Amino acid sequence: MRILNGSDNVPTSARGAALAIGNFDGVHRGHQALIEATRNEARRLGTQAGAVVFEPHPREYFQPDKPHFRLTPLPLKLRLMDEFGIDLAIVLAFDARLAALAGEEFVARVLVEALGARQVVVGYDFRFGKGRAGDPKSLRRAGDALGFGVTIIGQVAEAGEVFSSSAIRAELALGDVKGAAQMLGWWWRLAGVVRGGAKRGTGLGFPTANITLPPGTALAHGIYAVRIFTGSGHYAGAAYLGTRPTFDDGAAILETFLFDFDGDLYGREIEVEFIDFIRPDRRFDTAAALQAQMDQDCSRAREILARTGTRPPGSLHGE
Repeated sequence: MRILNGSDNVPTSARGAALAIGNFDGVHRGHQALIEATRNEARRLGTQAGAVVFEPHPREYFQPDKPHFRLTPLPLKLRLMDEFGIDLAIVLAFDARLAALAGEEFVARVLVEALGARQVVVGYDFRFGKGRAGDPKSLRRAGDALGFGVTIIGQVAEAGEVFSSSAIRAELALGDVKGAAQMLGWWWRLAGVVRGGAKRGTGLGFPTANITLPPGTALAHGIYAVRIFTGSGHYAGAAYLGTRPTFDDGAAILETFLFDFDGDLYGREIEVEFIDFIRPDRRFDTAAALQAQMDQDCSRAREILARTGTRPPGSLHGE
């Protein structure tokens, strides 16, 4: 996938695409329907399937002091878009200049003049321009006047549940990573650089790779069955997210125990893929009691992971 940063000096080879537009936080199954429609339009027109992505998320721009729970930081978002068939991604800096553009200016300057869009694909609830005044109907009117087509995608749902980024965040806040994966179409994951800890896990027989949570992350505290990707391989494992109430009840941290791994991960970035919730966090009276519970947690995680595929049930790209 080709990636362009900004819409200034767009090369001729990147103009004239069919373009999906949105925040795409999560690249969930609703977003995937948008991407699939964009690919279909691109094939019909004989052009590229592109996506216009805003960075940072507009909520982070308008509320900088309020941590925002991002489901997919930009690198992961772009990887997923590539996987789901986008040929061209245009990353637009959401800054004061872009925020001040009226809807009609955004269409004329960015979509038409800069990108030469032939077809624009948006969701039914898409809003754009200063004050979020633009909507799919006004976009369609602009397309009629300026010479590009507009495709509007309705709600995408299953069993009456609409796929949305906010619904997925709510599932994760409850620890329901399986429910979140059902809406995402992929197992949700976190990334971070492994840092040193108090080595209590090592003393209990469970050496862990610890990463700090990104700001705003609102995942329920507890034990999870996970897969860990180290860059040189992937491993089954169990992860603990919490404040360590048995010891110090400090700041929340993610501690991952890799099964059948013997190596040093300090200073390396890993990704942790969440498969299932095992139990909530709680305080133990003794370290021995905690160690016995950890043995049970790891056995449970092994059982779960042994029967779990690389894609969640219902995934559009499942096994």
